[in-house]
Amino acid sequence: MALADQDITGPVSGRARLRYRLRLMLREPTTLIGILMAALFLYLIVVPILSILTDAASVQFGDERRTGAELGSFTLYYLRRAFTSPVAYGLFWLPLLNTLKVGFGAIAISVVVGGILAWLIARTDMFGRRWFATALIVPYMLPAWTFALAWTTLFKNRTIGGQPGWLESMGFSPPDWLAYGQFPITIILALHYTPFVILLFGSALRRFDSQLEDSARILGASSRTVAWQVILPLMRPALMSAVVLIFAKCLGEFGVPYVLGLPVKFDVLATSLYRSIGSRQTGVAGVLAGAIMLIGMIAILVDAYLAREARRFVTVGSKGSMNRASRLNRLRLPATGFASTIFVISVCLPILTLALSTVMRRPGSFALSNFTLDFWIGQDLPTVAMRTGILLSPDLWQAAWNTIWIVGIASVCSGVLGILTGYVVVRTSSRPLSVFMRQVTFMPYLVPGIAFAAAYLSLFAVARGPVPALYGTTMILILALMADQMPYASRAGISAMMQLGKDPEEAAQVVGAGWLRRMTSVVIPIQKGSLVTGVLLPFISGIKGLSLFVILAVPATDVLTTFSLRLVDYNYTQAANAVVLIIAGIAYGGTLLAQKLTRTNLAEGLGS
Repeated sequence: MALADQDITGPVSGRARLRYRLRLMLREPTTLIGILMAALFLYLIVVPILSILTDAASVQFGDERRTGAELGSFTLYYLRRAFTSPVAYGLFWLPLLNTLKVGFGAIAISVVVGGILAWLIARTDMFGRRWFATALIVPYMLPAWTFALAWTTLFKNRTIGGQPGWLESMGFSPPDWLAYGQFPITIILALHYTPFVILLFGSALRRFDSQLEDSARILGASSRTVAWQVILPLMRPALMSAVVLIFAKCLGEFGVPYVLGLPVKFDVLATSLYRSIGSRQTGVAGVLAGAIMLIGMIAILVDAYLAREARRFVTVGSKGSMNRASRLNRLRLPATGFASTIFVISVCLPILTLALSTVMRRPGSFALSNFTLDFWIGQDLPTVAMRTGILLSPDLWQAAWNTIWIVGIASVCSGVLGILTGYVVVRTSSRPLSVFMRQVTFMPYLVPGIAFAAAYLSLFAVARGPVPALYGTTMILILALMADQMPYASRAGISAMMQLGKDPEEAAQVVGAGWLRRMTSVVIPIQKGSLVTGVLLPFISGIKGLSLFVILAVPATDVLTTFSLRLVDYNYTQAANAVVLIIAGIAYGGTLLAQKLTRTNLAEGLGS
């Protein structure tokens, strides 16, 4: 009888314990809020990705006859078309090869140039190294395609018609390989992502103990042996992390290949995906987006593995550890000249070229009579679609307004959701919910922007259940931006909440404050810096972003980036360059403002 009672009461007590735990979890709304947010992120992040992957394996509208199957049924037609058909080489394999060539070329150049600059800044007595530490990361603050437009302004030839470039106007016609295609794309991406190497490699060098070098030299090691057997092995994780991140960024880069690749039909995966969407090959676009996602995920997972491996590469130091600058002696002036040259090439020359081009009637002519402000504030211009200067154009101000309020709303929502995500991850008693929230908000980082935009187009192009078709509306842009920026906003929120103990909340709870009152009066005021970071970083990224907008925006929802790209397509060079200068100024100023408000310095470590 006792055994029978034990058998009965065992399951009952287990259910009672489960109910008790559920009551504890639901007593505070943290878990309930976490469940609602998890459902939101599932719909905004996971479902779009699954939607475009589904498109790759199901018959799309208009392809029923080609596939010999009904609309929506399972098919391998798009996989075969992208990978094994007669057109597969042009659709996938050649763009993949071009992507790899550009990516590895950019990596090689940026590692060499960035590695030298990082060492000069972090470990030598080069003139002005503190100034260079900030100046040389300016290219990372600006849109990559800013430099692409500057390149076309200088080197453009008659291949695509329109206004000639400066060099051609001066009597020298640049060859196609110099004006367009792999070479300029590689150079520009290398200069744009060199700051990655300076930040990551330089940060590791600053933490390196100089006494290790001294010990090796005391034991008779040459400078070359010290560099190859002491310094580089300890720097390898940071260097490899920079390599992987640059490759992942190059994989999803759209603007530079669009400006410099399409005129000579030099396709990378991002532009091939764009072409497929433009020609309404939805199934093939799904395959290409899936391939880009897979390669991007592999790259980021490799970086995560290297970050874990980096914990093995530690130096034992204490208050006696040293970060002594090496004396360059006679090489001090040449080293400063090298850093200055890179700054001029990667910052001064592109910005000056764009600025001058906007005040020139004829490209490349420096006569005073050729300079004008008509392209900024002129009226009754002879161009067909731009009858006034850019500052007097209603289209510019409409695009600027769209940019500010669309990106602004998305950034504020991202910041608030980021803080709430951090709160749920750190405070909830449900470990599975905490792990899911942490992982799902990081997922967009694994997916290049062009593929993520294609996923949103796949999900919201048509009505699905109670959700209407959102393509062509501002709502799809806001939702896509919110989801795309969640990795940065959520990490800022999680980091902030991990540093905030429970004592302030518990004190407020003792005096009767509810959860909402505690959030508004305790948590948010204490963590306002993190909230500002979670808003400003997505805002800056959204202002200069192109990959999402170029797929999802339509003329009625033009933002500054798509407006400038449309001017590029119309060959209105001066107006396009003027808009890009405005974007670059906003992005650079916003970055400096973010650093000031958050009391951080991008030069001291890799920011978002």
